[in-house]
Amino acid sequence: MSGNFDDILYDVTDGIATITINRPEVLNAFRVKTVNELILAFRRADADPSVGAIIFTGAGDRAFSAGGDQKERSHTGHERDVETGELARDQDLHAAIRGTGKPVIAAVNGYAIGGGHVLHVICDITLAADTATFGQVGPKVGSFDAGYGTIYLARVVGEKRAREIWYFTRRYTAEEAFQMGLVNKVVPAAELMTVAREWATELLEKSPTALRFLKHSFNSDTASAGGMGAVAFAALELYQDTEEATEGVRAFSDKRTVDYSPYRRQS
Repeated sequence: MSGNFDDILYDVTDGIATITINRPEVLNAFRVKTVNELILAFRRADADPSVGAIIFTGAGDRAFSAGGDQKERSHTGHERDVETGELARDQDLHAAIRGTGKPVIAAVNGYAIGGGHVLHVICDITLAADTATFGQVGPKVGSFDAGYGTIYLARVVGEKRAREIWYFTRRYTAEEAFQMGLVNKVVPAAELMTVAREWATELLEKSPTALRFLKHSFNSDTASAGGMGAVAFAALELYQDTEEATEGVRAFSDKRTVDYSPYRRQS
């Protein structure tokens, strides 16, 4: 079974829903439309009694997701649909991934950067191709995620590592990500989806009610991050109107070194 989408692919086979961001030409960067379709897909999989596990991945072999589409933001100043003016509902997508009572396996086949990095972090399990690359970009381009993207990340890799990932926006190999506990297993790129389906099939042999309670129990420890995330996304909407934030977008578009020096405050 498949759904009718433009930016994503949705398939249910043998009890496993596979949700794929299908924008390989832009490294599976997501725009407002992509986010809306992903929300619908996760909710559909959650409501489908034939589905016992969900695999989340990106099309092609270069990227899981490079995060928010900076071209869309360069047109509007926000993560906002160029035609409709609708703002991206990243927070609702995060809630949809965490809120489904079914385990979600991220199959990271390449770049998991920026908002794409946040998406894999909040999945229950992350499997990475040996060619995968992980990292953040927020402070480089005038953006941030002060919800699950930071609070939950710190639970996963520890405070020091989480701060390093966000402050320095470095890139990490799949093996480095595995060593810091950011991924569960690294596999050869050609075997990634096979292994992901093996893990998902194994979940089908477990009690769905037990898995649902376990997932919600694990989520309860960081549930407050959802409230912080709501505040953060509201602040981000305001921040993206500032000259400081737009400097990041302009530098990205102009392919030049960003200059944030005018915006440093004296303590």
